[in-house]
Amino acid sequence: MRTAIVADRVFDGTNNLGRKVVVVADGLIDAVVDRVPDDAVVIEVPGTTLLPGLIDAHVHTDVSGLRMALQFGVTTELEMQGVNTARDRDHITQDNSLADVRSAGFGLTPPGGHPEELFPKDFNPQHGKGPGGKGGGSAARARVDPIVRAKVTSPEEAVSVVRQLAGAGSDYIKFMVDDGTVEGHPGLPMLDQATLNAGVAEAQRLGLTTIAHALTLDATRMSIEAGIDGLAHLFMDRPHTEKIIEAIAQSDTFVVACVVLNASMMGITGAALADDPRVAPKLSKEWDETLRSSFNHFPQGSLREVLNTVRALDDAGVDLLIGTDASQPLPFLGGLAHGASVHQELQYFVDAGLTPAKALSAATAVSARRFGLEDRGSIAVGQRADLLLVDGDPVSTISDTLNVRDVWRRGIRAEHLVPLG
Repeated sequence: MRTAIVADRVFDGTNNLGRKVVVVADGLIDAVVDRVPDDAVVIEVPGTTLLPGLIDAHVHTDVSGLRMALQFGVTTELEMQGVNTARDRDHITQDNSLADVRSAGFGLTPPGGHPEELFPKDFNPQHGKGPGGKGGGSAARARVDPIVRAKVTSPEEAVSVVRQLAGAGSDYIKFMVDDGTVEGHPGLPMLDQATLNAGVAEAQRLGLTTIAHALTLDATRMSIEAGIDGLAHLFMDRPHTEKIIEAIAQSDTFVVACVVLNASMMGITGAALADDPRVAPKLSKEWDETLRSSFNHFPQGSLREVLNTVRALDDAGVDLLIGTDASQPLPFLGGLAHGASVHQELQYFVDAGLTPAKALSAATAVSARRFGLEDRGSIAVGQRADLLLVDGDPVSTISDTLNVRDVWRRGIRAEHLVPLG
């Protein structure tokens, strides 16, 4: 059966095509035309915009998180530490009630290095319980317990672990470049330059994209020196300099800004987002509590400086991607929620001075291109029919992305979407 989706506007991942008919068949986009084919079932809702499904380029997730993401039109999540590698995700790939996923497996870090400092001493990952008995789940466990498999202390160990991760189905390789400054734990063990260099070189030799967790300007500089392909965060410890912007731009490194994470680190909660009537009905009690909380490890930070850095990177031609670092419904990982925070990040990009179209590209075509996801991220013939239909015009008013009306994953209309209002 062919389905024709008629929208007043079609944003193809780069451009607003105006009013178009997008024809879907067998899970793929079959045509983008001006008139409805005679043999198609028609879905037409006046006043809507059709977009590619959104991509969150930085999460830690599980089945629950992937289901929640799809509710908000996020059809792909890119896991930056966790268990959903190519070897272990068939149950997700075949389930159209979930967002699709790609995964780094476990990030390379030295013994005692990030992210162990984030978890309270009474946190019990073996039982998926946080303080007060709240469920932590598999993604929380993935961030602290099995990371032992990726601990490295030398260039030789980095090469060995990268090979192990590649063999276990990691889609890309992540490196933790973090001395704990931003998290309130200065002096954490940290990968040295030689170890980072060796790991990055080996991953790239194997044809894998490399990405660095770097929250400070110095860690960013180290990552650029190592030849990293992308940054999983935007540094937040100081204002940008012309020199670091130029270095990122000249290296063709992409940046998953995760402004929502930086805001949370500064103590800024997601309470306003949780109060939004387009969001609130989709949050469980635990997620509502988490979104209203924050990491609050770096209150001296400046959100305005972070937004200024986003604008400077965009002006320099750096590829910016939308990511959130959403993980589990635990208040000490707060201020973030799967799916919902993608829309907040889009709004932050516009607050920084990007056009809504540029922000939308960062969540669709740009993310797909930089992570080699050739079958998604745009509305074009032959692409996966991962689609988001919203009321309004987010190409003009970015917050209209939250007006979710329909979501399709591989051409299958998502069921049980929470209605607007």
